[in-house]
Amino acid sequence: MVLLPVGRYPFRYAVPSPLPIAPDPGAAAVPDRPSPEAVRAYYAARPSPLVAATGIVLDRRGRVLVLTPSYKDGLELPGGTVEETETPEQGLARELAEELDLSVPVGRLLAVDSCPPGALGRSLVVHVHLVGPLTDEDAEGIAYADGEVAEARWLTPDEAGAQLPDRLAPRLRAGLAALYSGSVAHLVDGVPQPGSPAGLDPADRAALEHSGRYDPAGHRAARPKALTAANVLFTDGAGGILLVRPGYGEPGRWLLPGGGVDSDLGETPRDAAAREVREETGLERDPGRLLAVNWTHRPGYPARIRFLYDGGVLGPAEFAAIRLPPAELLEWRTARREELRGLVKPKLRRQIEACLTALAEGSGPLELHSGRRAGPP
Repeated sequence: MVLLPVGRYPFRYAVPSPLPIAPDPGAAAVPDRPSPEAVRAYYAARPSPLVAATGIVLDRRGRVLVLTPSYKDGLELPGGTVEETETPEQGLARELAEELDLSVPVGRLLAVDSCPPGALGRSLVVHVHLVGPLTDEDAEGIAYADGEVAEARWLTPDEAGAQLPDRLAPRLRAGLAALYSGSVAHLVDGVPQPGSPAGLDPADRAALEHSGRYDPAGHRAARPKALTAANVLFTDGAGGILLVRPGYGEPGRWLLPGGGVDSDLGETPRDAAAREVREETGLERDPGRLLAVNWTHRPGYPARIRFLYDGGVLGPAEFAAIRLPPAELLEWRTARREELRGLVKPKLRRQIEACLTALAEGSGPLELHSGRRAGPP
């Protein structure tokens, strides 16, 4: 939101759940609304461009916090103009504290929207940041005693996008697209630009590519990205598979040793597999042959590519030498094929089972999509 201080109450430019947050009974009285002429005169006297910071505040259910201001019509997102020497992050943190009594870290930048001069007479640059997901305690502690907010609600992203004003809904949609894709959206007056890494409709991107209207830098920025990982399948000679349990993510989830490929450092999947095995188990072992490559895609998120290597058979001495990094992994175990269903996620289970088949048959490497064989048999 953009703030216009009138007395100590600002105007806001910015973003209701079936379960609204109850207003604070001790809320201060709200002053009369200033005239449109007073609003324009205030903004016309400020340096150009105006800089504002908006928060996409999420709860643990993925819902978006939207506000009903007490001094104007329509819904808004939390935030406001950046004042004096503040950074956008500092300005948003201050606004969250003043508006909602919410003291939480301001997360990463999701989008930047540059708006040409409009009714307020000044161009506007809006930084959109992620806030949360809030803990249940933080969400329940939201209050708005200063009188600027009449109501706060949690909406699903689709509900919020449908109910927010036209100037705000595109920022929300682009910001969420950037969140899911791990990127940043570049907007001009709410419209994703041709080289925007996030928020641009895939059909629009394809049309720009086919018409030759992309420069190399814009083409690289707008192309969809994929995350790459490498894992190693170790066995114990009796049908057991080495699994490790991380200290992060879903409780009780087991994984194969391995992790992300540091491609930005020039690391190859095979190098990453060896490094991850060394870091996660303390074992110095070069990966064997490639058993499978798995492709997984979830709409709105980057595709994930996993290279799965044969680690060979570990003996008693090697199992005894395993040393886990205490800050990352909690324990290790071996599991027989029939035990996997209760230990690992279905997609990973299918990948492990495909690799075991490749080992037994001497086949591969296999092409897998979400753990299922793809291509000709």
